[in-house]
Amino acid sequence: MERRGFLHTLALAVLGPSIFKAAHAAQVNTMKDIEALQKNWRALLAANFKAPAPTEPLKLSNDEWRKRLDRAQFNVLREEGTERAGTSPLNAEKRPGVFVCAGCDLPVFTSDMKYESGTGWPSFFTTIPGVFATKKDYLLFSPRIEYHCVRCGGHHGHVFDDGPAPTRQRWCNNGVALKFIPKQA
Repeated sequence: MERRGFLHTLALAVLGPSIFKAAHAAQVNTMKDIEALQKNWRALLAANFKAPAPTEPLKLSNDEWRKRLDRAQFNVLREEGTERAGTSPLNAEKRPGVFVCAGCDLPVFTSDMKYESGTGWPSFFTTIPGVFATKKDYLLFSPRIEYHCVRCGGHHGHVFDDGPAPTRQRWCNNGVALKFIPKQA
């Protein structure tokens, strides 16, 4: 059963975006639209949420991280694990708001940047600028681009070039690496 789950996850990660048509949460047709989303992301913050800056590093020991995170979050954020596809309640999240790093509360995506990729993981076509660092990951058959939170170093997922226009990016994020903060009226 575990092998079948792994193969299903692998097939969705590789084939999902080409099988399922993505639908944007926000109407974006040009790179100027993307720039506007990236520039105006604070408009979706809840009024009472105090967002940390990417330049405020958060460094904790593994013991401190284990106290702060649950087992699944620790596995993904600190050990670069991957949650099983289709298990995150954030896949269905459609309210206006901001997605923050589950490790340090740094805002990383907005609801307007999210789309349905059909892969089973929350997917985004762009990010809030300056919140992720990337590196090549050679764990699977071919190199992938892995991304980490610049504030706490937490692993979030991988970015692929099979997303919707105009960015063609799919920031494939582990749901347990995120918290959703809805915008309050």
